[in-house]
Amino acid sequence: MNQMIKNASLILGCLFLIGCEESQPNKIGTLLGGSEPQAEDQQFAEVVKGVKISFPADHQAHRDFRHEWWYLTANLTDEQGNPLGVQWTQFRFASAPQKNGQNTKKTTWQSQQIYMAHSAVTTKEKHYADEKWSRDQAQLAGVDDSPFRVYLDDWQWRSSTDDLFPATLINQSKQFGYSLTLTSDAPYQKQGEQGYSTKSADGQVASYYYSQPFIDVKGEVTIDGSTFHVSGKGWIDREWSSQFLLDSQQGWDWFALRLSDENSLVVFQLRDSKTGQSSYSHAKLMNKDGTGTPIEQSDIHLQALKQTKIQERLYPTQWQLSIPREQIQLTITALNPNAKMPLSVPYWEGPVTIKGSHSGTGYMELTGY
Repeated sequence: MNQMIKNASLILGCLFLIGCEESQPNKIGTLLGGSEPQAEDQQFAEVVKGVKISFPADHQAHRDFRHEWWYLTANLTDEQGNPLGVQWTQFRFASAPQKNGQNTKKTTWQSQQIYMAHSAVTTKEKHYADEKWSRDQAQLAGVDDSPFRVYLDDWQWRSSTDDLFPATLINQSKQFGYSLTLTSDAPYQKQGEQGYSTKSADGQVASYYYSQPFIDVKGEVTIDGSTFHVSGKGWIDREWSSQFLLDSQQGWDWFALRLSDENSLVVFQLRDSKTGQSSYSHAKLMNKDGTGTPIEQSDIHLQALKQTKIQERLYPTQWQLSIPREQIQLTITALNPNAKMPLSVPYWEGPVTIKGSHSGTGYMELTGY
């Protein structure tokens, strides 16, 4: 019974990876291997600077790390030109470290690995979201290498190769669903220092992190029984780590912005749990040819312009972003300000439009409010 309670606490702690409705920094830090790690936490693999990220190997699950995710967002339009957004994320959590780095399960139903998937569709008027949970079991959920597949029940990313692309993404929920084809011939973009991405000013927290911000998407989206033919652009982030938030960190604001067909910009900031202000930020300009430009923290200026109240919580749904050295001055506005994810742990996630020095679309995630 004690072990069951312990595992349940770990699962709850993993949920805090995507933010919490109330600030509980000490609990988050402890459960997620923060500044007060337990002995068992230290047995998970560590993120080490200088480790080379390689493809297609690192598309696969990293079961010796505590958590990771495959995270797709897409800005699409239907036949009439109406905008909508699609989100799909599959998380993997380890409830306990593998002994000596080995999988110790004795049957296919015994596993220390747990999967959770989130899915959402957002239009100007509607926002639907859903989630699923499963243990790691070949008939239920997991990651395959050849051909590549990430799946939880009938929510599936299926590639025809060992790489992420070309692929299909299929999801069906009660009020919405989608069947999409995903293609990309652009090089992957490694965040931070060749994939070593710090998440705090003192460098105590880091993850392995890479992106593909140049994905062509087409297919069908169904909302309330009506099916729409859609096309547009997608973005996938891959990240894995054994530690995420410090006790002093409350949550984050993350932006995936498409400046043109050839240029994208990722920006995120982590907020201090006491002041609510930015304690660490990161940005990178990314070009379709694989080149990119890291942005100095001192040159990243984010300011919330407008808030939306949803179930007694305030979410900043319009922002001003300024990066003077790159001549970037943007107003970022939510397509649907009410795009709160009403799941196990609520957070805000939805498509945005950008205007100013550039015009385009993107996605925004807000946690810890």
